[in-house]
Amino acid sequence: MEIWYSYIHQRSKLVHHYWCCTSLAFLPSMHTYIVDVFPSLNGVLFHVSEGACGYGDLHMASYGKHSAGLSSVLFNRGSTCGACLEVRCVDHILWCRQGSPSIVVTATDFCPPNYGLANDYGGWCNIPREHFEMSEAAFTEIAERRADIVPIQYRRVSCMRSGGLRFTVRGNAHFYQVLITNVGLDGEIVAAKVKGSRTGWIPMARNWGQNWQCNVNLEGQPLSFEVTSSSGRTVTSYNVAPKNWQFHQTFEGKQF
Repeated sequence: MEIWYSYIHQRSKLVHHYWCCTSLAFLPSMHTYIVDVFPSLNGVLFHVSEGACGYGDLHMASYGKHSAGLSSVLFNRGSTCGACLEVRCVDHILWCRQGSPSIVVTATDFCPPNYGLANDYGGWCNIPREHFEMSEAAFTEIAERRADIVPIQYRRVSCMRSGGLRFTVRGNAHFYQVLITNVGLDGEIVAAKVKGSRTGWIPMARNWGQNWQCNVNLEGQPLSFEVTSSSGRTVTSYNVAPKNWQFHQTFEGKQF
């Protein structure tokens, strides 16, 4: 038998509740949204932007309103970008939607710490807090908008994506970069390689978020990609980009 557990933020203390369940365990956290800032002891901040994962327009990247910024502990220097998490509001009869419905969000941004404020009064994303910053549209699916900040439970889930992996080519003749989006299952990418028609497989390094780079001139060559997810799965997409590809174009490959 597994245990679900949650933490309720009440001014300067945490109250613990435990109950039994038959599902995978949820973990406790808090969440906010950013549109406007509403001072509250019982709230979450909400926000949707292009984000620290480098996805750009979140609707074009297929993530849309169901996206979230994560505190340092969860963001893990960008390695969590693309992961899917199921979240639900708990333990607050006034702020949580009836029945505690859950939604699945994608990690697309970083919620930075603010050490000028106390962890439980404004410094929601300070270390070691586990905190989600969500769009107002997503937030209001599980909690009342006026709440600002609410206690939640979360757990990792598989990402359900439509279509294949997307590779957006960036850079210049001396600096090649690719943004990888629409990643299914694990959502996270831990390794990427690129291959031109005149090269072998070239390992790429994470630049930031899900932008991967190498210092090789690949212009004029059809491109293939090999991508490894956080669970060790690898998928190879051959000749995804034709030899006449251009920077800022996006190409679709295989899916996990």
